[in-house]
Amino acid sequence: MEIRKLTPDELPSALDLIWETFLQFEAPDYAAEGVQSFKAFLDDRSTIATLEFFGALDEEELLGVLAVSQGRRHICCFFVRAQQQKQGIGRKLWEYLLANSREECFTVHSSPYAVPVYHKLGFVDTGTEQVSDGIRYTPMKYTR
Repeated sequence: MEIRKLTPDELPSALDLIWETFLQFEAPDYAAEGVQSFKAFLDDRSTIATLEFFGALDEEELLGVLAVSQGRRHICCFFVRAQQQKQGIGRKLWEYLLANSREECFTVHSSPYAVPVYHKLGFVDTGTEQVSDGIRYTPMKYTR
């Protein structure tokens, strides 16, 4: 498996993986407004263009995606295909980001589904669950 920064040509596949995985694992916890808000975020090409995308690939197959903003300080999207979850792919993506970033502190607005995953990676809650535009999240941070 290779972990690397994705090229612009690979972004459509990354966005498809994010959307499909979101629908399977996240959307059931969200109101219709939240699902629509997340889809609008993915469809906003100007916002997507500001993010850095990293991928876990097995040969040419994209297995997981980690997208960050704010100079690699904030995790915007972190998804692993259903069939490949619980195989350490997410951890490898996270460790790649840590190894390739000088930041001391990272933040994320975790979905309810992903809170235990972030806890395993060393993140701590910085507030209680919130809702914005129908999207449920818990603010979290990781400090080296």
